[in-house]
Amino acid sequence: MTDSFAKAYLAALAMMDQTGPDDLHPAAAFTASRIDPTVTVGDEQLRQHLRTANPNDALRMALHLKLATWDAVEATASWAEETAPHSAERRSVVVRRLKLDDESDRVFTELFPVAGRSGLIVIADQWEQWYVESIRDERDFYWKNYSRFLHEQRGWAAESVASLDVSTDRIVERLSDPTRAEAYQAKGLVVGYVQSGKTANFTGVLAKAVDAGYRLIIVLTGTTDLLRAQTQRRLDLELVGRENILRGIDPDDHEALDSIDYQDDPDWLDDKFIRHAVRPSDVGKPDIHRLTTQQFDYRSLKQGIAALDFERRDRTRPFYDAENLLPSDTRLLVVKKNATVLKKLVQDLHKITARLGEIPALIIDDESDQASVNTSNPKKWTEDQKQRTAINRLISQILKDLPRAQYVGYTATPFANVFIDPSDAEDIFPRDFLISLDRPTDYMGAVDFHDIDSEIPETERTPSNSRKKAHVRLLPEDPADDDQTLLQAIDVFVLAGAVKVYREKMGVPAFRHHTMLVHENMKRVVHTEQAARIKRLWTTAGYYSASSHERLRRLFEADILPVSRALNGGSPVPPTFEDLAPHISDAVTRIASTGNPVLIVNSDQIEGEDLDFDKQAVWRILVGGNKLARGFTVEGLTVSYYRRVTKQADTLMQMGRWFGYRRNFRDLVRLYITSELYEGFEAICRDEEHFRAELRRYADLVDGRPQITPKEIPPLVAQHLPWLKPTAANKMYNAILTERRSPGVGIEPTGYPEKAKAIRENVLAFRPLLEALDQRTRFQASARSTYEAHLAIVSHAAILDVLDALTWVTKDHFAPDLRWLRKLSPDQLHDWAAIFPQHVSANEQRRMVLGHGPLSLYKRERRRPPYFGAIRDPKHLHAAKRIAGLTESLGDAEADRLVAPRRGSMVVYPVIEKDPALGDPSNEISPDDVIMAFHLIAPGDAHAPDGRLVTFTTRDNSRSSAAIIDTVDKRSSES
Repeated sequence: MTDSFAKAYLAALAMMDQTGPDDLHPAAAFTASRIDPTVTVGDEQLRQHLRTANPNDALRMALHLKLATWDAVEATASWAEETAPHSAERRSVVVRRLKLDDESDRVFTELFPVAGRSGLIVIADQWEQWYVESIRDERDFYWKNYSRFLHEQRGWAAESVASLDVSTDRIVERLSDPTRAEAYQAKGLVVGYVQSGKTANFTGVLAKAVDAGYRLIIVLTGTTDLLRAQTQRRLDLELVGRENILRGIDPDDHEALDSIDYQDDPDWLDDKFIRHAVRPSDVGKPDIHRLTTQQFDYRSLKQGIAALDFERRDRTRPFYDAENLLPSDTRLLVVKKNATVLKKLVQDLHKITARLGEIPALIIDDESDQASVNTSNPKKWTEDQKQRTAINRLISQILKDLPRAQYVGYTATPFANVFIDPSDAEDIFPRDFLISLDRPTDYMGAVDFHDIDSEIPETERTPSNSRKKAHVRLLPEDPADDDQTLLQAIDVFVLAGAVKVYREKMGVPAFRHHTMLVHENMKRVVHTEQAARIKRLWTTAGYYSASSHERLRRLFEADILPVSRALNGGSPVPPTFEDLAPHISDAVTRIASTGNPVLIVNSDQIEGEDLDFDKQAVWRILVGGNKLARGFTVEGLTVSYYRRVTKQADTLMQMGRWFGYRRNFRDLVRLYITSELYEGFEAICRDEEHFRAELRRYADLVDGRPQITPKEIPPLVAQHLPWLKPTAANKMYNAILTERRSPGVGIEPTGYPEKAKAIRENVLAFRPLLEALDQRTRFQASARSTYEAHLAIVSHAAILDVLDALTWVTKDHFAPDLRWLRKLSPDQLHDWAAIFPQHVSANEQRRMVLGHGPLSLYKRERRRPPYFGAIRDPKHLHAAKRIAGLTESLGDAEADRLVAPRRGSMVVYPVIEKDPALGDPSNEISPDDVIMAFHLIAPGDAHAPDGRLVTFTTRDNSRSSAAIIDTVDKRSSES
């Protein structure tokens, strides 16, 4: 096919930017008649082009992006005929409107399948809908260029761009209309995953916000110059673009170009910065004026204060009037969260002549749980308390000075935001919306390093079925004994580099960066010692000769090869060490190209070197602390050696620099970590997944209204992270969780008492249930294995008697669940199957409990004392779910026999925290030493009449809409 053919269809697709899908071939024929009348268009010709084109063909990519975008738009779109997004019905509407024949429809389905539904979760109060289809279509200059850049230049899949389009719409529509007469500040929080693309999301939000009319953009980054510079460059590269950076400078005027901060940037020189094709103001679109650069943070403007001033075309109208607003240019500031810098900005805002109250502004707070807020436990504030408070106060001042400013925080660790100290919370609490982003399909996150709820026995786990076996290597607890393991980690780094070189030779795109991160301590003196140790090991490792090959061969055959064979994802794998060996010297040369394989990163510059992933290829071992612990992207990170201990969940998760996108080398990623830290990450991972699952449950509207709003999230999540509860005396959260309903969803409390008296009383409360155990049965654990269980069928009233008698670490820990269970009538829940699973192995501990048994004992740990981690064993839940009527028969005859209407299941685990002395199973275990833990599953149809899953009351009913209230002592209302 000719270029003219592709251009004709590209032009036809461009015509549909405003209309949605429409008659495709006539539109293409119209363009073809203007550029090349000899071109023939139609279904057959289009199919031929698509079948022979490579995946990077411009027309194929454009069609894919359009289809993915149309698949994803809301059902309310004017052309969508109320079909659901990502559905076969939606695609049928698209194909029909394009007027494609059946064969073309089949080709489209084969090449451009409908993507799965978005996992986006929106928790929001009701809002005024202003960002309607007509505004999105008419004001899309920066968004259209940005989305095309991601797809064509960054290689994003069309489905990913379409997903970004949807998620950014959900955010922008909840901001205030920039042309609104009455000022309103919307405040929200966007929750992503560590290293998962939050910057791309807020860049998309900025593109749409500038298009919509926001004219002052303030991006608050982390607290380091490294992160601020990285964010500035990213925005300049992908959003601001060459035309706005040049500002009319002749690209051939080399002397003038010296003033451009990217004149030596490889991507600038290779023309990889986004182009808008015109200077935006020349076509009636806003230019973006940068008031910060990659090199320089915000500085007092003094005589240049006019750069912050906004002129009005019509002085009889306010600046926010569309006549003045839409033609005006936008100012962009990328500012690190530093009190001195923010103070300069506040002072300059007070100097501008335009009234601050008329400027629609958007504040994006990246890593918003860092520095912006005072975290909820003052005991955790150390040296940075004053700085933290000052930053919080200055952000609040900016919001006060700019009444039309919208505040959107971004974080991967939301708990500090959700549990802001109420004395700080009023100015930046996400009162209007909380949006949890979908987990990207090609993302490698915390869950990818843990076998959470795996039913595969430890002895049967391999790299193909165990994430831990594939990627995690446990370190000895004492770092003084660790030279051998550290050398092994360096060896893996060298071998992984050699595999990357091998893949490059086999046609895989070049790996510009290949890094290893060593993170043991935040102190600089320790970094220097670590770097010297690594350099010593490197020098004596024998990489420059064949003397190391036998050691590397053993490691390759025992570690690299089996994992890569299982998880290579289609990337080439050297079949033998002999195939890899010729590439080892190349990898070693790249790693030590400067003469030193190690780079310390605890300041912006060390030993005369810069860490600059943008300007140079980086194949190095990085030793660092806080500067590499949050926000900053370590490009090409393949091997992580991690020992740094912290007791804060959000800090620990943010240090997971090994999370992110690992295209073409996912199988090579290794994490060297201690058992204690690894278990800590798993506990946080469970907390995060539970938090998102809870949000997902409550996100569905009931009668068109939200079940929960952001102001009701703190007490909801506090049930799972009680140690983050707010402690301020003069302010507190207003919402109190009263009832949590979980039909068909497991309930598993973990806050069991620690004192012997309370533990004993809880065991005694279970006596009636133990006495009722009158059946012995055997359930299916999997297709190949079974387990024995003690069983009783007991009434709902009998279970309630047991649950009512239990005590917990806090009185409200299980109370919201118990209130719901009490309200269930016999027509909703008649009885329960109480199951006491028994160990398969005869070597496991068994004891009599209150004269009953012997019963299997289950060892569990309090991951965050006094709270346990997971109680359940996943293999026991198949039968429990089947009995509760949640699943179809899986061939488990005993579970099928026990299925009955209105029956729930209760799996009980006698839990021990330390192993008792070995002895006869017929011996009694003391009630002081066993905790009767459980997992409840109520029938899936046990719904409340109002359809809600949670209910709340307020401490101060006179201010029921307030998230935070002033109080002297309103705690009595919690009872």
